Amino acid sequence: MLDQLSEIEKSALVGLADAQDEVALETWRVRNLGRSSDLMKVFAELAGLSKAERPAVGQAANRLRTALEAAMAERLREVRQRSLERSLAETRLDVTLPGRPYRRGRLHPSTQQLRRVLAILADMGFQVYTSPEVETDELNFQLLNFPPHHPAREMQDSLYVEAPGRGDNPILMRTHTSPGQIRAMREYSATDPKNPPPIRIALPGMCFRHEQITARSEVQFNQVEGLAVGERITFSDLKGTLTNFARRMFGQTARVRFRASYFPFTEPSAEMDVECFVCGGNGCAVCKRSGWLEILGSGMVHPTVLENGGYDPRRFTGFAFGMGPERQLMLRHRIEDIRYFWANDLRFLEQF
Repeated sequence: MLDQLSEIEKSALVGLADAQDEVALETWRVRNLGRSSDLMKVFAELAGLSKAERPAVGQAANRLRTALEAAMAERLREVRQRSLERSLAETRLDVTLPGRPYRRGRLHPSTQQLRRVLAILADMGFQVYTSPEVETDELNFQLLNFPPHHPAREMQDSLYVEAPGRGDNPILMRTHTSPGQIRAMREYSATDPKNPPPIRIALPGMCFRHEQITARSEVQFNQVEGLAVGERITFSDLKGTLTNFARRMFGQTARVRFRASYFPFTEPSAEMDVECFVCGGNGCAVCKRSGWLEILGSGMVHPTVLENGGYDPRRFTGFAFGMGPERQLMLRHRIEDIRYFWANDLRFLEQF
């Protein structure tokens, strides 16, 4: 059997020298190293050898297989190098031809909408104010008039970094951008506690909630919050600001309406709808036959929240509102699944 291995080696090396391209090399590999090759048959016959013969033949067969694999790799490198040299010698390269264009990237559709919202608010006098994505329970809930055991504080809504049972102020991923209201008011009021300056800010950022991922809900989403605090601010100022925003965003002919609602940190509270721009208010599948699309929630800042921020509610009033850029994009472009925004599918992203 050792003589047989020697004959297999001689025949294989002769065939390898005759292989002039990658197709021939693949044919050689199948013939000499494949499952049905003579070398593999030697491995199959090892079990029938005596204990004295088996080690010598097995070691020789392994050495031959390793040697043939190394010889093939070297031959493949030589064939590819020769092919490259022949291609360079025979093919003319016109260096005056333009190069391949780069595929330029673009902003994510959520970022585009976020910038559009902030640009409109900036034209209306709002300054951008950012706050951390990781917040304390106190800032995320308690100072915003969410008492303990409030339904919105349930575990299925919040992603805690620390277990809620450890202390009275655990760390969590913010469930809304509203904690930025307290941070901003305290920062502004600290400049002059007796006579704090008015505030008009927009708070953009990512929010996180422990929810079931569906076509309508995600565990993470962008939000833009607006806050205005000063003397003699009324609900009429809120309505005028949001009506102006809606017309800048959806067109000057856009009709809006306000509906009473409830949020712990505002009183009174309202949600604002815009007339469906798909059907013109006649009713369609997008607006669920109502003719209206909900785009944001709003209200007058609760006196407790003002006081927690360092503003005297007997002297100052304010309004706040919150909206989701992804929701506005879904309404505008009739996108039926919010999961498209974070799936990184270029077929979807390149449409923006």
